[in-house]
Amino acid sequence: MKLLSIQNTVNMDGLGIPMVGIFVVLFIILTLIILVKRYKRCPSDRILVVYGKVGGGQSAKCIHGGAAFIIPVIQDFEFLELTPISIEVNLINALSKQNIRVNVPSRFTIGVSTEPGVMQNAAERLLGLGQNEIQDLAQEIIFGQLRLVVASMDIEEINNDRDKFLTNISESVETELRKVGLKLINVNITDIVDESGYIEALGKEAAAHAINAARKSVAEKTRDGSIGEANAVQDERTQVAAANAQAVEGENAAKISVANSDSLRRQREAEAERVAIASEKVQSAKALQESYAAEQEAETARAERERSSQMADVIVPAEIDKKKVEIDAEAEAERIRRKAKGEADAILFKAQAEAQGQFEVLTKQAAGLQEIVRAAGNNSRDAVLLLIADKLPELVQIQADAIKNIKIDKVTVWDNGGSSEDGKSSTANFLSGMYKSVPPLQEMFNMAGMDLPEYLKGKDKKVIDTEDAEIDTAK
Repeated sequence: MKLLSIQNTVNMDGLGIPMVGIFVVLFIILTLIILVKRYKRCPSDRILVVYGKVGGGQSAKCIHGGAAFIIPVIQDFEFLELTPISIEVNLINALSKQNIRVNVPSRFTIGVSTEPGVMQNAAERLLGLGQNEIQDLAQEIIFGQLRLVVASMDIEEINNDRDKFLTNISESVETELRKVGLKLINVNITDIVDESGYIEALGKEAAAHAINAARKSVAEKTRDGSIGEANAVQDERTQVAAANAQAVEGENAAKISVANSDSLRRQREAEAERVAIASEKVQSAKALQESYAAEQEAETARAERERSSQMADVIVPAEIDKKKVEIDAEAEAERIRRKAKGEADAILFKAQAEAQGQFEVLTKQAAGLQEIVRAAGNNSRDAVLLLIADKLPELVQIQADAIKNIKIDKVTVWDNGGSSEDGKSSTANFLSGMYKSVPPLQEMFNMAGMDLPEYLKGKDKKVIDTEDAEIDTAK
């Protein structure tokens, strides 16, 4: 019994060891999963706010565009949205520095700031608030600061210097928004009006001032014109009176002169009459002369006009035709030059192509001959024999074709039945002579400046007969 209990205990211990390992592995895996889930990344349009025990004496740690590990139990996190918020602020009945109530309709664009210090303010004062709640908070701040800016400025400054008005609003509102972690992005003032009509009156005053200044300028110019006109009339009357006095004095002197010259007048009337008649005749003659000269000039001008007309009708078209012929000739010459150049280029290209082709053929033949010489053991004579052996059937065929195509309609051979010294008849000698008219191979090679190999020459008939006689004698 004791032995059995001991074995059971051992078996239980053996099973317990693997179970503990599995639990340890599962614990490690769960721990890793929890740690991975606690590592948070911050997107670019948000601010990651880590609160709890963050160290450094701070209530929260703000991260923009990074990541952080959130320690379980002692730390937690939230996000702040950076999306811009547009707020419509319609300020009504705001008192200006002159105690004039004005309406300032405007629109402000704000957002959570990403500056380190201001971002910390946003984490402390805006964390957990929704967009509507942040908008209401910012709207109240803007209303208050906008009233303060309007109260610190005159209506003339607000109406005339809009840049200064916007700068004061931006500086004042920006300072207060930074305290809660916000920043001012844009300010747009649509219009400024007042209930008393002071701004409208200022516009009317400016318009009236401009109109009055224009009218004053016109009146001054009119006055200057009237004064100038009066001065001119005065000068005219003074000068007319002086001229009248001089005229009376001159008239009296003239009467005296008339009285003194009456006698002279009577004396000279006859002479004057004579001179007048002579002068009339002279003038008549001059008039005729000038008339003739004018007619001559007119005829000359008409002739010049006719000549110009003839030149315009005949010479100018001729010159135009001449220019046209010259241009056509130059165009034809240019066409001939270009055609000749094109033909020359074509001939040149063709010659170059033929030369290139001939060069390629000769190069390939040289390479082939080099291979034949190499195959003949670098012996040029054996290489020639190889070439001859390759062309031998063609040479024999050429010899056979020399008499093959001879057309003989009728050949009449008178054979008397006799035979020649070699025992052949006349007919046989005729056919043998015809075949012998074909040049033998040895003669063809001799004409080419080469020597036929011994094994292709064959033996002379006399030599053969001598050899046969020697053989018979030996037998």
